[in-house]
Amino acid sequence: MKLQKIVNRLQKLHPKEIDLSLNRIKKLCKTLGNPQDKLKAISIVGTNGKYSTIQALFAILKETNIKCNIYTSPHIKRINERFVFNNEELNDDELEFLFEEIEEANNNEPITFFEILTAAYFYNASKYPENINLIEAGLFHRFDATNILKNNLASIVTSIGLDHLDWLPKNERTTKKIIFEKTSTLLNSNIIIAKQNTSEIINEIKNSIKKNSSKKYYFNEDYNYSLNENGFIFYEDRNGAIKLPIPNVKGQFQLENISTAIATLRSIDQLKVNEKHIKDGVTKIKSIARLQEIDSGKLKELVKNNKLLIDGSHNPLGAKVLNEYLKSLDCDKHIILGMMGNKDHNEYMSYFKNIASLTTVDIPNQPNSIKGKVLKNKLNSFDNVKYKESIIDAIKSIPVKENDIILITGSLYLAGEVLNLN
Repeated sequence: MKLQKIVNRLQKLHPKEIDLSLNRIKKLCKTLGNPQDKLKAISIVGTNGKYSTIQALFAILKETNIKCNIYTSPHIKRINERFVFNNEELNDDELEFLFEEIEEANNNEPITFFEILTAAYFYNASKYPENINLIEAGLFHRFDATNILKNNLASIVTSIGLDHLDWLPKNERTTKKIIFEKTSTLLNSNIIIAKQNTSEIINEIKNSIKKNSSKKYYFNEDYNYSLNENGFIFYEDRNGAIKLPIPNVKGQFQLENISTAIATLRSIDQLKVNEKHIKDGVTKIKSIARLQEIDSGKLKELVKNNKLLIDGSHNPLGAKVLNEYLKSLDCDKHIILGMMGNKDHNEYMSYFKNIASLTTVDIPNQPNSIKGKVLKNKLNSFDNVKYKESIIDAIKSIPVKENDIILITGSLYLAGEVLNLN
């Protein structure tokens, strides 16, 4: 496949997968005419919730008849997911042509894979100057390739927690350091801060951005929502209150992300987002591998009438919010787990209480993942943990009863394998 051959070439342009610096991306973008300077952008930084917030923004903006370009990472099933222009993913031929253009402009100079993908996104996005760009920051933010915009419409700070610590010096692997990396270079526009796990994190964010002259909107202080027992959501911010229908996605954390998306769009006057756009948009959110229910396909056939969910959470903060959802369900929960090797496996699983069974698996095609057998031995505090080599074997081995659910979690890479297998 031609596209995969090009991707393989781009992955070999730099000896490191990640090399935190802005010099290479700036140099390439200068060759391309600095396309990033021509964009209307909303930047999304944080540890968890970036993808879900982007999908909520996208759903509402579509109802407003505003076209979007979207840049996210990593992809779940295929690389095309990272490149959305005019509301549509690029097809293989379009992506091949784009990559070849950028590859030629780079002229075989050293550059990381993420950096050259980001340059490709900026270059193609500049062809749609009236579109709104929803740009997810990659690792941290300060030296992330997406952090070369000169201005934007808004910056969203989603929930921040410990993750990717192996990329920080050993003496700086703290939440405070992560907050500094993610927020200290935010642009001057609007900053919308999502719900955080602790008041200490909120205070540290406030301290980090205190010299930033942006208008600032904090969850609970400037916007909020409540779930009404009569089956609707009551959202409120500086612009007033809205009674909203229940969104089409699962989990309390999704409501938090949706409220942040609404606060962001209502803070940008020029977008002219109204109540009807918001009400219609929140019922049409497409969310892949974030508490996604598999309701048809090969794997669904194995569980028959039982529910099968996948969730790509992979850090302690993600485990915490995922377990909050599980606790709301009155049934037995069976977890199938696969994780990358650099994660805190015991800390991740420590949030899951009273699960009926735990099955570890290998993540196919991921050499940096932890082997399922090794993961099983690390999680020996669980009485009912077992190992199965494949996802299918794991599902077949679970003795589900009526109303039980099976949740596959621990990695976005595992989620992608599940979706492709299904």
